[in-house]
Amino acid sequence: MIRLKLSSVFLLSVVATAQVASHAPTVAIKPATASSTPTMMAPVGKPVARVNGTVLTDRDLLRQMMNIFPYARQHGGHFPKEMEAGIRSDALQQIEFEELVYQEALRRKLTVTPAKLNRAVADFKKQFDSESQYQQYLKFEQNGSTQQLRDKIRRAILIDQLLTADVTRKAATTELQLKAFYDKNQDRFRKPESVSLQTISLVIPDNASASQKAEIHKRAEDVLRQAKAAKDYEAFGVLAEKTSEDNWKVMMGDHKTVHRGRMPPEVEKVAFSMQPGQVSDIIETENSFCIARVNAREESKLVPFDQVRAKLKTELEEEATDLLRKALDERLRKNAKVEEL
Repeated sequence: MIRLKLSSVFLLSVVATAQVASHAPTVAIKPATASSTPTMMAPVGKPVARVNGTVLTDRDLLRQMMNIFPYARQHGGHFPKEMEAGIRSDALQQIEFEELVYQEALRRKLTVTPAKLNRAVADFKKQFDSESQYQQYLKFEQNGSTQQLRDKIRRAILIDQLLTADVTRKAATTELQLKAFYDKNQDRFRKPESVSLQTISLVIPDNASASQKAEIHKRAEDVLRQAKAAKDYEAFGVLAEKTSEDNWKVMMGDHKTVHRGRMPPEVEKVAFSMQPGQVSDIIETENSFCIARVNAREESKLVPFDQVRAKLKTELEEEATDLLRKALDERLRKNAKVEEL
C-alpha cells in the first residue's frame, strides 16, 4: 500500500513500507513565495549528481536531507554544523540509490496500472486542505502540470515495487527461521541473575587517613545495628534517607533490580549470597562502607520465545533489509556511471 504524506512545508514522501523508508522517494517541497518570509534553505535546481546521464539537483538533495534530519524545518532549514556534512553525504547516496533503482525498474519493464496511479494521485490530492492550496502547489512545484506530478508519483511507485521485490520480501523472516535462531542463540535471550536491594553507604574520602577511616567505620557500625533492627523495606529505607551519604538515599536506598555484573564486586559477592530480607554486615568498597538489604532474588532464566518473538522478528528483518539494500546498491552502481558534481 502506498502512503502519501504531506508535511507542514509540503514535503511529499511516497512510502511503501517502514523497511525502505530511508530511501523513500520524494516528489516536491514548496518554497517560500515572494511575499512570505523564507524559512528554509532555497534550492535553485543546481545539479549535484548525474546518474547514467540523469541529473539530480539540490532540490532532490534538500528533500532527502530533510527526511534524514526533519528537525531542520524548525530551524529555518539549517542543519547543525557538526552534522551537516554527514547528513548531506548520506542524502546524496540515497538519492543516487533511488535513481538507480528507478532506472532498474524501467529496465525490467515494471509497470503501474492506470487505476493504481489514479488512486495514488487522488490520495495525494486529498491531503491538501483546499483545492486552491493544491493548485498553488502545482504552480510552484510542478509548473502547473498535473502530468508532471503523475510522472513523479509513478516513479515513486515503481521504485517501491522494485524494492518490495528485491528487499522487503526477501528480508521477511518465517516463523521457522525465528524459532531456529532463538534455539541456536539462547544465551542472547537469557535473563541474568538479579537481586533487588537497598543500600546505605558512608563515603570514604580520597586519601583518607587510617584514623579517618576508623571513625567512619565506627559510625557505620552504629548504622549497622539500626539496619539489623529494621523490620522491613520501609524501616530500612527511612534509615537510608537519614544516614546514607550517596545519591540513592533520596530513593530510600532502593536500587530496584540489579543484574549480576552491574554493581561493585565487593557488594555483588555479598548480595548474591544473601536471601530476601537479610541485611549484610559492613562491606568495604573502594570509596565507602556499605550496608545492603536484599529484598528479592531472581535466578537466571531463559525468556520464553513468545515473549521475544515480535522484537526478534523486527530486529532480524531490519538487519536483513540493511544487508539486501546495501547489496542492491553495490550491484546497481557496479555497472552505472555516477558522477557527483
